[in-house]
This record gives sequence, C-alpha cells and structure tokens, in this order.
Amino acid sequence: MIRLDTRGMRCPWPALRLARTLREGASAVEVLADDPVAPGELAAVAAARGLSFETMAPHVFRIGN
Repeated sequence: MIRLDTRGMRCPWPALRLARTLREGASAVEVLADDPVAPGELAAVAAARGLSFETMAPHVFRIGN
C-alpha cells in the first residue's frame, strides 16, 4: 500500500495527488489529509474509479479495492 502525506495541503491538492497515484497503477492508497474538505474530494476520486473509500482515523483515509 502506498501512503500519501498531504497534511498541510489544501484541496484540491490531496485529491489531485491521489488521482495521479492511482493513474500510475496503485491499487490501494492511504492518504493523510487534514483539510476539512479532503474527505469529500477523496471519496469522489474513489467513486469515479469504482474504488472503496474508508476513514481509518481522523485525517487518515484508505482508498482501494
């Protein structure tokens, strides 16, 4: 699993980093993001690719199959 640390980045950057990582072939990604808008943006990227989205802990999200 790939881990992206996007803490301190404001949306849309966490979602853009996730989308790029998925385009590069990752099947499971854990994203650390502290922007309050990030969960919705990350969930939208996951849904667009048919992937699951799960909140693991505050500011920790898992996207994958």
